[in-house]
Amino acid sequence: MSLRPLVLVVAPGDDIYRGYCLRQVADAYDVAVITTGPLTWEQPHVVDHEIVEDFEDEAGLFAACEALAARHPVAGVVTWAEGHLTAVARLAEHLGLATTSVESVRTCRDKAASRAAFATRGVPSAQSTAANSLHEALAAAKAIGYPVVVKPASVGGSIGVIKAETQHDLAAAYAFATRGVQLHGGDNTVVLVEEYLSGEEVSVECVTYQGVTTAVALTRKELGPEPLFEEIGHTLTAGDPLLATVAPIAAAAVEATGTVNGIQHVELRLTPSGPRVIEVNGRIGGDWIGWAVWRATGLSLPRIAADLAVGQAPALTPTRQQAVAIKVLYAPASGTLAQRAIPATFTETTGWVHGPAWLMEEGDEVLLPPEGDLDSARVGLFATHADTLDLAVARRTVTANHIALTVTADGQQ
Repeated sequence: MSLRPLVLVVAPGDDIYRGYCLRQVADAYDVAVITTGPLTWEQPHVVDHEIVEDFEDEAGLFAACEALAARHPVAGVVTWAEGHLTAVARLAEHLGLATTSVESVRTCRDKAASRAAFATRGVPSAQSTAANSLHEALAAAKAIGYPVVVKPASVGGSIGVIKAETQHDLAAAYAFATRGVQLHGGDNTVVLVEEYLSGEEVSVECVTYQGVTTAVALTRKELGPEPLFEEIGHTLTAGDPLLATVAPIAAAAVEATGTVNGIQHVELRLTPSGPRVIEVNGRIGGDWIGWAVWRATGLSLPRIAADLAVGQAPALTPTRQQAVAIKVLYAPASGTLAQRAIPATFTETTGWVHGPAWLMEEGDEVLLPPEGDLDSARVGLFATHADTLDLAVARRTVTANHIALTVTADGQQ
């Protein structure tokens, strides 16, 4: 019988985006998982498993957890899936386990509630107004002043987020944000109209233990062309000097949400008037950002999340000083993916390429924004690492030049 505590992971996700999370937790803990189907890639890393058809079915989720708890003492419960954060917080409270409150999770997930919390606590953010109709959105934009950003209040991954330069653009922007809500759900169906914040976008990767937030890394984001805010790349350097400047603001934003334990991915814009908070995500960042933190600093955010879940103080002293550059591969056009390839000899011999991991197969249909979204437009992603950021970025460029992406327009032979 294992002497390691058991951590329950709800919705471990797919191997491409979140496989590293489950593996890093399993390195330190016994792991049980709750999924919506039979185990596949997770099998080697778990000791037990239950299936629920719908994570929003609270009774079914609780029953699955209780079935596991009858077979093993459950020491902690975690998820890194944005859509299930609220349900898992309820589950942790039901089990009497170390957690932050359901209310704080909802505050993070509901961007309108976050903005209100930031305003109350004096955290620099953006003007924001909830809109339940185009008429309300037009009135909000007029009051705030153009340009504005229109986005769902409770959907992640930059889905449905778009800039409206003028009143002429607002109807289409509101429709785009509304479509994001309809396709991807969320805790509510509200659309926000917000002040546009100019400047470089960054995220601060934070750990909060017993109400004290520590900023462990800073990620610099690379975005596609406006009016959309698609994330196409990230860079992360251990000991980035900017971290000291933005860390107090990120910590204040986390505190404003009422969060006392957990991992946070806090997004900010470095505006001419100073850093201002976009949102607090109560989870490990996507696009391999958690892997990049580990590669650059030696700190495993998934392992730390498990530590917090079982009530253990996390170790937050970096053990590495490296840099990582991530590239998200988008198709060059909408159509049929005819080719996606990289020479095997290149990745096998370099030693500094992670991936590429392919999200689409040749023959799949690709649909770029604004008609599509990240699920229909992303073909894959890869990362490179080095002792310095300049070298990591240079290696990313070299790797990208070895990748072939070809799309055939629909209707062509």
